[in-house]
Amino acid sequence: MTTDPMLKLESLSAWYGAARILYDLDLEVGRGEVVALMGRNGAGKSTTMKAIMGLIAHRTGGVHFNGRDISRLKPFEIARLGLGFTPEDRRIFVDLTVIENLDIGRQPTRQFADGHPAPAWTPEKLFALFPNLAEMPNRPGGRMSGGEQQMLTVARTLMGNPLLVLLDEPSEGVAPVIVEQMANTIVGLKKEGLSILLSEQNVHFARLVSDRVYVLEKGQIRWHGTISDLAANAEIQRAYLAV
Repeated sequence: MTTDPMLKLESLSAWYGAARILYDLDLEVGRGEVVALMGRNGAGKSTTMKAIMGLIAHRTGGVHFNGRDISRLKPFEIARLGLGFTPEDRRIFVDLTVIENLDIGRQPTRQFADGHPAPAWTPEKLFALFPNLAEMPNRPGGRMSGGEQQMLTVARTLMGNPLLVLLDEPSEGVAPVIVEQMANTIVGLKKEGLSILLSEQNVHFARLVSDRVYVLEKGQIRWHGTISDLAANAEIQRAYLAV
């Protein structure tokens, strides 16, 4: 872990109305690191990502990104700083083509806090990363499979040239062959120097792509360690991840 992580949460808490969902989360993601946020449905994984992006009105605690405090910024201001978010429900534009969806995500190139340039993305580079999309650049989003839409969501986020991406359940509800392609994609993004915080329930998928893991239950971090430690710890998996 670097001394200056790309993303750092300090005592992050969040509420929906009167209901408290997150309890004082402390979490870090280093540059070029893939960190999995794991737990059962309802554990608070998606809420954590929405709280990071400023999409939850009632939250407390610190959120630092690329050396800057973003805890009081609006979602669009956070996105403009280079924090990408791919929500679980995809939210592509179904009436627009693949290439039109990508154009909507376009943002300027960026640099890290130390001045180094971040990976820059073009449709051509993304088509090399997602061969399925390369075969259907003019297909409307509404005529794509769930797995293809998932790929398009990630690709559209990358068109914003992010420094870090929040990926919410990328393997959920897609065919096994797409899950494998998504895992290869995440490994490829890591090699580009991109940081990723991944919300996931699937230990096998997390093991393919992640460096470290935070395990959530009822909005609290119950365990933290390397992915290999989690894979070897059947007791933790039974307690917090088994259905």
